[in-house]
Amino acid sequence: MNWHFLNPDPKLVNRLKSEFNSSEIIARVLANRGIESVESSKTFFNPQLDQLHNPYDMQDMDKATDRVMESISANKTIMIYGDYDVDGTTGASMLYLALTELGANITPYIPNRESEGYGLSTVGIDIAAELGVDLIISCDCGINAFEPIKYANSLKIDVIITDHHIPDDTLPEAFAILNPKRTDCDYPFKNLCGGGVAFKLVCALTEKMNQPIDLMHKYLDLVTLGTCADMVTIKDENRVIVKHGLKLLANDSKPGITALLKLVGLENKSISVGQLVFGVAPKINAAGRLGDANRSVELLTTSNKQRAKSLADELMQENQKRQIIQQEVVDAAFNMIHANIDLKNERAIVLAGKEWHPGVIGIVASKVKEEFHRPAVIVSYDKNGIGKGSARSISGLDLYDALAASSKHLIDFGGHAMAAGLTVKEKSFNDFKKTFIEYVNNTINDEHLIQSIKLEGVLKLKDINSRFIDFLNKLAPYGPGNMRPSFASKKVEIVGNPRVVGNGDHIIFKVRQSQKVISAIGFNMSEHYEKLIKGLSVDLAYVVEVNEWQGRESVQLNVRDIKMSDKLKGL
Repeated sequence: MNWHFLNPDPKLVNRLKSEFNSSEIIARVLANRGIESVESSKTFFNPQLDQLHNPYDMQDMDKATDRVMESISANKTIMIYGDYDVDGTTGASMLYLALTELGANITPYIPNRESEGYGLSTVGIDIAAELGVDLIISCDCGINAFEPIKYANSLKIDVIITDHHIPDDTLPEAFAILNPKRTDCDYPFKNLCGGGVAFKLVCALTEKMNQPIDLMHKYLDLVTLGTCADMVTIKDENRVIVKHGLKLLANDSKPGITALLKLVGLENKSISVGQLVFGVAPKINAAGRLGDANRSVELLTTSNKQRAKSLADELMQENQKRQIIQQEVVDAAFNMIHANIDLKNERAIVLAGKEWHPGVIGIVASKVKEEFHRPAVIVSYDKNGIGKGSARSISGLDLYDALAASSKHLIDFGGHAMAAGLTVKEKSFNDFKKTFIEYVNNTINDEHLIQSIKLEGVLKLKDINSRFIDFLNKLAPYGPGNMRPSFASKKVEIVGNPRVVGNGDHIIFKVRQSQKVISAIGFNMSEHYEKLIKGLSVDLAYVVEVNEWQGRESVQLNVRDIKMSDKLKGL
């Protein structure tokens, strides 16, 4: 693993050190986050709801709100059409609750992953027509739904798109398109999740209907779930949303969320972004991966506590099934990689299988990317030879650009720089694979394939005190764009006897530097055990965290890498 030390301006670091009366390492962390003074730090450390941008700065917002109000006045039913992932279902749930509160008649709809696929479908549009719906509001989808929107228009159904995926050069013929990534949109923050864009719509409606904006703030828990699960940057507006949404989640009044949090042991507790991403989001996702994601919307919108508990239990069981299916596909994919993939000459991994469950291929793509640290595309074919694929990337490769360069072999594609989806015919797969890998090979080099860690600087163990821990807590919420700070400590001694735990996967040990002793843990790092028993000093890369065990809290180092000390000479 490469250790990359961030290098903030030394003059800025010295000034911050003086202004905050802090240690140098705290000043470096501040500078690395673009904080230039005590005054400028206030909005970062204490994000307020009045920092949210004006929703009417978003292109088409006036058109969208007028059209929604027209349906409300005419007492016409509006279909909320969400994606089946966490962002789509939480965003659709938020729209359902918020628009209902504003007087709208709402019917929610989430497509079936296997039979309808991603995004707006003719099946969903036909159901809307049968219900007499003449307005569909999408959530987290629709920006590339050219043909489905033409079909909706032919049935006299207007479509308002709320989406955050990258649009094509041309846009669908929708009634209104709310997407900050539109090239003609001047909205100042481009990285909202799908539910975040939908939230701006309900905020704009609330303002136009002369209702207090506080009405909408109680839905920030749902927007926070989508924001965290979709791994958008926790900066600017998203930092405001997540900071306040986490407070709501810690004592949530929605029965479905309460039931979920209870199942994962987070009820009435302070919750982190990581706990949402790894503890809560997979349960919500499970409904759409293996079955009907409309259950997630029902769970998140029901006021019936018994129904909420029943649905939460159902999704928990579904998630357990998903884990078994997922592991089977991961094992098959890894076997294919070791047997057939030329890792020396191919800087991307592109695989396809006929019996792989389409609901888990996104997770499998992530697992492959993490294990082999290179872009991964995983495709699952249906019985008609149509492959649905998920792709994940590494730093240095924009997936959207890579798929665009290979698009002549694809039926469809869409997504972000780091995650995307695609549809490909089985007969075109080999041509797509060749073109995609050629593009990747010409775009990234072998250095990109070496895992690296960004470090704030060198931290002395004696500086890990209560003030430092308090500072780390104030930096939260953590997430993309504001990751938990990682540090290096040089020439630390190993104290006592390191142990291998967890079926031989993890290591726990203690380190000492200048009489300061701290516990450390390295998850999936048992291969470093021999370095710890040589009796020599080591250099650690780690994050500092507070571990809670049996009601007691203690500071520990969550280690990311270990090197013998002579490896970092001259730093």
